[in-house]
Amino acid sequence: MTRGDWRRLDESDVRVRPGKGTRPRSKRRPEHADAVPAMVVGVDRGRWTCAMDGDPNRLVIAMRARELGRTPVVVGDNVGLVGDTSGQPDTLARIVRVDERRSVLRRTADDNDPFERVVVANAGQLVIVSALADPQPRRGFIDRCLVAAYAGGLEPLLCLTKSDLAPPDELLAAYAELSLPVVVTRSDEYPEELRARLVNRLSALIGHSGVGKSTLVNKLVPDAHRAVGVVSGVGKGRHTSTQTVALPLPEGGWAVDTPGIRSFGLAHITPDDIVGSFPDMKAMAEECPPGCNHQGPPDDPDCMLDELVRTGEASPGRLESLRRLLESRSKLEEYD
Repeated sequence: MTRGDWRRLDESDVRVRPGKGTRPRSKRRPEHADAVPAMVVGVDRGRWTCAMDGDPNRLVIAMRARELGRTPVVVGDNVGLVGDTSGQPDTLARIVRVDERRSVLRRTADDNDPFERVVVANAGQLVIVSALADPQPRRGFIDRCLVAAYAGGLEPLLCLTKSDLAPPDELLAAYAELSLPVVVTRSDEYPEELRARLVNRLSALIGHSGVGKSTLVNKLVPDAHRAVGVVSGVGKGRHTSTQTVALPLPEGGWAVDTPGIRSFGLAHITPDDIVGSFPDMKAMAEECPPGCNHQGPPDDPDCMLDELVRTGEASPGRLESLRRLLESRSKLEEYD
């Protein structure tokens, strides 16, 4: 064909390369209706250990499917699996779906960090472990954990350890107005009351180093160290203090052991998030002027929460406890 002959071409002369379709690529993703439900119980170096149908005896190692992109998948997430779900050695399934979360425990590295870190998903309660002595109890840490629990939809449970070294009375009095459930344990006894509160529930345990959290976990889950080795995903278990892992309780339920933390940032939580967890104060807080931090005079002289005390709808101690939680947002501490 000489130059210029192309002007005589029409659509019948167009050649289509074999194997190349003209339809644009679809953005529709497979629905994976046959995906098998499972719960994530461990995360290690790009691999997720999942309990099929929540059964601790049916563990499967999985990777995140490409279509999920960078969707975060954490311990406690309910997911859908496809591929090889036999759980046999050297097999790998794919996580293709992450179900909507019922609750989320989040924290940030500090109060100026814009990036939230999801610690655990779908936990029904947060067990805040604090020693009564050696080390001394840190009310600032407890307050911050309470704030995170209220904001994330978890029921808080305060667990005071080492009562054989110091009495719990002073600390119990500090949280009496919050109607906070408390369990007191001894180093030389089995934590029977705590066990009863964990059965058939997904519970996250949190505490800083030295408070006895790992001791509690080892008493509640006798084969905890073996379980950590199984969920490592690559056959090399790590110490419980370095990764978040869900451990099955002998009578049913899961205890999520979280790493000891040095700080608990709350950059993602607002004052309204905290007040919203107090049904008896939420409605009145909505009458406060815009930008009110609910701290009361002199910082917030027009805060309407004081009206609840004046009318007898709330006790002064309960309002003081709430404001202590609000104040804890601005007092980040580090725990060695």
